[in-house]
Amino acid sequence: MNTHMTIKHHLNEQFLMGYAAGILPEAFSLVIATQVSISDEARARLESYEAIGGGMLEDSDTEEMSPNALDSVFKKIEKSKSTVKTKAPEMVEGIFPEPLKKYTGDELNSIKWKNIGRGVKQSILKTDKNASARLLYIPAGTAMPNHSHNGLEMTLVLEGSFYDKDGYFKRGDIEIGDQELHHKPTASDEGPCICLIASDAPLKFKSILPRILQPFFKI
Repeated sequence: MNTHMTIKHHLNEQFLMGYAAGILPEAFSLVIATQVSISDEARARLESYEAIGGGMLEDSDTEEMSPNALDSVFKKIEKSKSTVKTKAPEMVEGIFPEPLKKYTGDELNSIKWKNIGRGVKQSILKTDKNASARLLYIPAGTAMPNHSHNGLEMTLVLEGSFYDKDGYFKRGDIEIGDQELHHKPTASDEGPCICLIASDAPLKFKSILPRILQPFFKI
């Protein structure tokens, strides 16, 4: 692990509080746990929330998440002073931090990739039905199709780097995409980019071909 690694793009406080309280879908929790495992700053911020949130959940009935559920829970978390149930993962080395190894195995060569065109590959990870998680491999210098989002998407860089109109993202950086983000992520020329992505809705592609192939690739 490079303890001197500079990570510029972090999660906002609501997502960290939601993770600490254990109310996020499994796919998003996986992305957050993975970033916390490779980012000293994210870990420190998460630990600051380890004294809030849990008691509120114990007082709430279990039910399906509504579109406004997260906002409601976040407001309650901010007022809560109870101990949370989710602990910050240990800091570890390697492309796949410990939280991710439970889904991928220990090594990169253990991943079963599926080609989706132009050398780009993905591997869908098994998570609960509320959101999906996948690994994405983008060859050096390759651009993803221009797209926006029908819902929320978290993209965490595990190896290499990519750039879009919002900036340059390298290992440990995380980009949050929503309906307002229209972009064309492109892997840097230095080498391939491997990302962990969680999303709760299909992407919205501009061109026809990606839209036709979208149901087959589950993106």
